Amino acid sequence: MCLFLLGGITIKEAKTNEQLINHLITKGVKVINKKKALKLLERYSYYSIVNTYKDVFKVKGKYINGVTFEEIYALYEFDKNIKAIFLKYTLEIELIIKALLANTIAERYGVKNYLKTSNFDSKADLEEIQKLKNKINKAIKNNYGKHEAITHYKDKYGFIPPFVLVKVLTFGEISKYYGLLKQSDRQKISKYFKLSDKELRQILKILVLMRNECAHSGRIYTFRSRFLVNVNKQNRNYRKYIKFTDLYMITKCMEILLDDKKYNNLMSEFNKEVKKLSKKLKCININKILKAMGFSMNNI
Repeated sequence: MCLFLLGGITIKEAKTNEQLINHLITKGVKVINKKKALKLLERYSYYSIVNTYKDVFKVKGKYINGVTFEEIYALYEFDKNIKAIFLKYTLEIELIIKALLANTIAERYGVKNYLKTSNFDSKADLEEIQKLKNKINKAIKNNYGKHEAITHYKDKYGFIPPFVLVKVLTFGEISKYYGLLKQSDRQKISKYFKLSDKELRQILKILVLMRNECAHSGRIYTFRSRFLVNVNKQNRNYRKYIKFTDLYMITKCMEILLDDKKYNNLMSEFNKEVKKLSKKLKCININKILKAMGFSMNNI
């Protein structure tokens, strides 16, 4: 027996896409092109499209009059496209941080014995340092024989230099590594962005959370985190009554870490998707989506 979640109710049998579309129609949702809608459900699933993006098209639990399946799908497509954009530019940030971290470690501790516990922050939890070192050793082991540089340095020299190691560490592991460095090392890296080490640590943590949401097919336009970052230097009053970090603040973080050209490209691509969505929405205004992301028409 297959369980299927339909509108918050667990159904004890599988439903065909035809049945799901018909159910949606009974709830007051119009389907302009049923054949195309069925193909989209087959490709992406009812749950991914409707269950994940329907709420903004409802008032007091009921669909807004005139809403269409095509509008719900347009929001799904918008979210999918902006996830790809944020992933692309987060990767750029990841590459920069990895280079800065590797260079700092190599300069301060050399290319061989840099993983000594004494090379980390003396105030850091020793258990956390050991966990990181275990993950690093696991990454090296898992990539030996698969990653050309890891294999080459391990076979020829017997160790992995920092500039090779960072290539096989995840963004989350790099963020953790940065947070466990000595403060002087963290400051050397953060000064590159004209930030304090605390500010950079906050930004990296929130970007890792956002990136993971994107990479694992989460809904990104409503991204919320109780982990706050305080780097909105352009508009300090914005944070006065906000109790979470949203997508608007994510863009402010990325603005600091990217060069002007890359950041302008990011926002240009993002705005293009906003305009595309705006043209497809009929029963709600694009401002409702912008507000959910923390934006207004004046700050995009």
